Amino acid sequence: MNPDVIILAGTIHTMDGRPAQSPAPQAVAVQGGMIAAVGSRSDAESWPAAEVIDFGAAVLTPGLVDCHIHPVFGLELTRGCDLSGATDLAGVRALLRTEAEAATPGDWVRGWGLDPNVFGSAAPHRELIDDVVSGLPCLIRLFDGHSALASSRALELAGVTGPRKFDQASEVVCDPGGRPTGLLLEAAAIELVAQLMPAESFDERKARLAEFFMQFSRSGLTGAHVMDCGEGSLELFRALEDEALEDDLYGGLPLRLRISPWCMPGSGEEDWRRLAEQIGVGGKRWEVAGIKLFVDGTVDNGTAWLFEPDLYGESVAPFWPRPEEYAAAVRFFAGRGIPTATHAIGDAGVAAVLDAFESLPPAVRSVGPEAVHRVEHLETVPDALIERFSRAGLVASMQPSHCTHYSRADQSDNWSTRLGTERANNGWRCADLRAAGTTLALGSDWPIAPFEPLPILADAQLRRRAGKPGEQPVVPGQALTALQALEGYTSHAAKAAGEWAVSGSVTVGKRADFTVFDVDPLSVAPDDLAAAQVLATFVDGRVQHLAVGSAR
Repeated sequence: MNPDVIILAGTIHTMDGRPAQSPAPQAVAVQGGMIAAVGSRSDAESWPAAEVIDFGAAVLTPGLVDCHIHPVFGLELTRGCDLSGATDLAGVRALLRTEAEAATPGDWVRGWGLDPNVFGSAAPHRELIDDVVSGLPCLIRLFDGHSALASSRALELAGVTGPRKFDQASEVVCDPGGRPTGLLLEAAAIELVAQLMPAESFDERKARLAEFFMQFSRSGLTGAHVMDCGEGSLELFRALEDEALEDDLYGGLPLRLRISPWCMPGSGEEDWRRLAEQIGVGGKRWEVAGIKLFVDGTVDNGTAWLFEPDLYGESVAPFWPRPEEYAAAVRFFAGRGIPTATHAIGDAGVAAVLDAFESLPPAVRSVGPEAVHRVEHLETVPDALIERFSRAGLVASMQPSHCTHYSRADQSDNWSTRLGTERANNGWRCADLRAAGTTLALGSDWPIAPFEPLPILADAQLRRRAGKPGEQPVVPGQALTALQALEGYTSHAAKAAGEWAVSGSVTVGKRADFTVFDVDPLSVAPDDLAAAQVLATFVDGRVQHLAVGSAR
C-alpha cells in the first residue's frame, strides 16, 4: 500500500455498524480516491504516504450527503428579495417596496421564501401587493416551491384572465367572478407567468451555481441527491466540471451530484423512454441516476392528497388526474431497474405510492437490486401506512427542517390548521419509521429550507429550531437519536441511493469522502452541534474545503 494521503483525527466514526465497545479509529489512508486502510495513529506510522493531514482532536465521519436538494431550480427561486424572514404582511410589503424602488426599466419585482402564515386567515391576493410594486410585474414564490403570487401587471403580460386547464393538478386560482386572484398553484400554472421574466445568461447562472456549491461544501456536504433536472442543468454541471483548476482536476464541482429528472402527468411511454435514455449520463462527479415523480403537491397550498379534505375542503385531488398512469410509469421504470423517487406528502398520496409498488409483479421487483425506490417528504401518515411502508421495502426521504421551521407545537400554523389535530399529530414520523426498520434519508429541500446540514441534524433531534430553546418541540416523540440523524446523512443516504457498496461509511474499498467536525456529532448537545464548525470536507480523498488553521 502506497497511500496518497493519510488523514488523522481524534475520533473517526466509521458508521459501518461496528460494535460500540470497539475503539474508534483515528487514521484513514487514501489511495486513488478510495479508502485503503483504517486504523490507529500507531498503525498509520507504518503507512508510507506522500502527505499527512492531522486534525488533532477533531471528529471525522463519512461525507455528509443532502438527500433532497434543488441547486439549479434554486438559481431561479432565489432571485429577488428573500422574504423568508418576514413574519407579517407589513414586513413583506416593505421588502417588496424596496425591491420595486431599486428596479430599472424592464425589470420584474421578485421575491421568494414567503411563509403563507403572513396572510393570517386571509387568502393571498394580488391586491395585497399591487400598490407597493408601483405597477411593475411581480412574482413571489411561496416557501413551498409549489405556489406563487403574481401581481396584476404580471397576469396581464401573461394573458392570464381566467381559469386554465392543465394535464396536472395545477390551478390559476380565481374569485367567484372568474377573475384571477394572482395565486398560482403548482408548476404548470406558475410557468404561465414565470416564463416571461428576464432570464440570466448561462455564464451568470454558472457563476452563481459555483458559489452555491462552494457554500454547500463549506457547510459539510460532500454529495447531494438533486431532485430535478430543469433546462440547462446538465450543461451547467458539465461546464463547471470542465473548468479544470490548476490544483483540482475535478474543476468546479466540490461535491457529488446524483440527479433525478422529473416525470410529469401528461407524459407517456415515448416520454418515459427518453427519460430512461438519460440514465447514466454524467461526468466524474455527477450522474443522472434516477427518476423523480409526484403524486401530490403541498398541504400549505391545498394541493396535497389526503383521504379526507383539509379544513378548507381542499387537498383531495391527486397530482396525476389519473393515478393509474402514475402506477404505469412506476412499472415502466422499475421494470428497467431504474431507481425512482416519488413526492408524496399527504396520507392518500403515500398510500397511492404503496399501492403502485405493492402491485408490481415479482419479476419486476427483482430487476436491478441497486434500483432503490423512495418516497419523498411523507408529512402526515397514520399507523397503518407506517406498517405497510416497512413491509414494502421503500426508502423514506424526509426533511426535518420542514417540521421545525414551518409548523408550531401549538398547531396555530397554516400547515397544522389545514390538517387538524389528528393528522398534524401524525406529522413527520421519523422515529416511527426508523423503529419499523425503514431506511431514512435526510435532507434540506433547499431552497425551500436552509441547506446547512449541522442545524438540520440538530433539528432532527430537537423537533424545534436549533438555537431556539424557548420554542416547544413539534410532536417530540418523533425525535431521532444523534446516531439516527447522522445515519440519515451518511449510511442511510448511501442506502437510499443504492450506493452502500461504495459509500456511506469509512470502510476499506469505499470512496474517500469525509466531513470533519470540531465537535463530536454523536455526543455534543444538538444546539451546540448546530453552531459548530465544519473543519474540512474531502471528496475522492481530495480537500474541497479546509478551515484556516484546522489541520497541520
